[in-house]
Parts: sequence; structure tokens; C-alpha cells
Amino acid sequence: MAVPSQNVSIPPISDEDFLKFREYFYRKTGIMFQDNKRYFVDKRIQSQMESGGFRNFRQYFDRVCFQSDGVELQALVNAMTVNETYFYREEYQLKCLVQSILPEVVKNMHSGETIKIWSMPCSTGEEPYSIAFYLLEHWSRVDDFNIEIVASDIDTEVLRKAKLGLYADRAVQYVSQETVGKYMTMTRDGKFQVIDDLRKSIKFTQTNIIDAIEDRFYRGFDVVFCRNLLIYFDDLSRREAAEAIFTALSPGGFVCLGHSESMSRISSLFELRKFPEAIVYQKPA
Repeated sequence: MAVPSQNVSIPPISDEDFLKFREYFYRKTGIMFQDNKRYFVDKRIQSQMESGGFRNFRQYFDRVCFQSDGVELQALVNAMTVNETYFYREEYQLKCLVQSILPEVVKNMHSGETIKIWSMPCSTGEEPYSIAFYLLEHWSRVDDFNIEIVASDIDTEVLRKAKLGLYADRAVQYVSQETVGKYMTMTRDGKFQVIDDLRKSIKFTQTNIIDAIEDRFYRGFDVVFCRNLLIYFDDLSRREAAEAIFTALSPGGFVCLGHSESMSRISSLFELRKFPEAIVYQKPA
């Protein structure tokens, strides 16, 4: 076991080591770091090496690759994934959810049936909580159905924060004070925390969307929010992610992507739907 040391001098990451790491990380996560991300990658790796007391890249990389419990790999994944978001991000899609998507989803459903929504990646929780807020505030039929929201991410640290549901005022700047007052409480240090009932109603899970073994647990969703993830993937990983989403959706289900992402350029599995509020993609019924 590597022992942390304050006196360890961390050597630079060589070109060969960078390429070795990039290929390994890509195989594990589907995320491909281009050359222009070299500085970011080197700094994150060196930080992980320093905190673990590793003296060189080979020693560290061996631990990442061969540690039986995968703790070091997960710590590296957490360090490498960027998580910056806020409540009601790309609100037009939330409007589309309540005004156009859900009315189609439920037109052949009976009261009391379950609607399943998947937020992937959910980051620190702003997206799934935004979905819950928006349904409660803007969908008149919210009480007619059992709504199940599943929120997933590859990063265990952001999932821990998401479960806490604790946010600074910047994260809620686009949410009305009335809505914040209904579904959040103010902590002693001036932060906002999602109320217990809402936090407990969302199921948070750790998963990797391009891992077929993990994805088999995600089925029967009516709506998937997969926003601003595919931009980090190459063409192959995007197709794998699209196929995973397709399999996770029920026939006729919908997927919402980020504003700069297009499923039409990735996969022919989905049909493009143009609603008044947003363009989304649908699995054929």
C-alpha cells in the first residue's frame, strides 16, 4: 500500500504515459481526452499521485489498473469528470416535458400507473431535483401518477453531494423564491437544502452508461435526460451510449439531449420530434 508523504516529488507525465492513460480511461469510461486537455489531465493525475504517495506514474497506474476493489480507479474517475450545473438549466426542455412530452406519455395510461424518468448524468443533483420541482409546480396531472425519478452518474463523489441536496444561492438563482420556499430549507450557514421528502423520493445510483453489464438494470423509462454528456465521447462511445439509452427506454419513450448535441448525427434508432418548446428524440412505438 502506498503511504502518503509530504516529501514525494511528482515527476512529469511523459507523452507515452499520457497516451497509455488516455487509452485506458477511454476503455473504462468512453471519455476521450484530446491533446488540448493534456494540461488538465496531467494536473489531475499528479494530484492523485501526490495524495496517494505514489513516486512515479508506473506505480500509480498499476494500482489504478489492478487494485481489486477499484477504489483508486473510482477516485481517478471522480477527479477527471467535470461537474458544473445549476437548477432549471435549459428550462425550455422542462417546459417541453410538462407541456408536450408527458401528455403523449400518459395518453394511454391509467391513473396510478408509473412514469419513469432517468437523469443521466445527474452530477450533483440539480437536474433531477429541477425535474421534480417542475412537475410539482407546472404539471396539473402530477398527482394522478406514480412518478419515479432515477438519477445516475459515474462519479461517486457528486452522487454523495446529490443525496445531500445542499446548494449555494448561485445554484438556485433561476428558481423563483416561492418554489425555493416550498421545496428547500435554509441552513444555518446560508445554503439551501432540498426537503427530506423530495430527497428520499429520488433514487440515486452509480453507473457507467457504456458498461453493458451495469446498463441491464435500467429499463422501462418513459423519458431520459442525457444532457451534455455525449460531447465528451468519440463517435464509437456516442453510438454505444445511444444504444444504451434506446434499450433503457420503453417503446415511444423520449430522450432530451444538451442544446449542442444531436442524436441524428449519432444514431438512426430514434425519430426526431419537433415540439413547440424543444427538439427531442423518440424511440419508435
